[in-house]
Amino acid sequence: MTISTRLNEYLQVNEVNYDLVPHPHSFNSLSSAIAAQVSPSQLAKAVILEDHEGRKMMAVLPANHKISLGALGEKLNRDLHLMKEQAVYQMFNDCENGAIPPLGGAYNLEAVYDDLLVDAKEVYFEAGDHNSLVHISRKDFVKLIKDAKHLRFSHQNIH
Repeated sequence: MTISTRLNEYLQVNEVNYDLVPHPHSFNSLSSAIAAQVSPSQLAKAVILEDHEGRKMMAVLPANHKISLGALGEKLNRDLHLMKEQAVYQMFNDCENGAIPPLGGAYNLEAVYDDLLVDAKEVYFEAGDHNSLVHISRKDFVKLIKDAKHLRFSHQNIH
């Protein structure tokens, strides 16, 4: 597998040029950043959430950050929790399990983006497999997420 079909179509429809960055097999966004030798702060990862009414949402944050469900829920006035993994796998059936491209628009999902990503000079994200990242310019990333909410809802993960 390389880039997911839906992601590729979404990037083409939106006229976004991208590079695929191959890397050794990884197991999560942070290890993908390390394997591809890119800054984890420039790698956008997606977390799929559900609210108290069953509405699904994609939260996107830097790979080296953790989501604060309480802060995000408070800002959106919603009671949010992580979706069950099996349900997420079904939603992203053109991707390897856990390699979710962080563009809600490609999957008809409401999305919220951490402001830290909007400030990045360039952005990388999972292509839909565990062996490649998509690399796009800040300008193109901002264009793709222009209609989504932008908030601060994460904190740096300290290792």
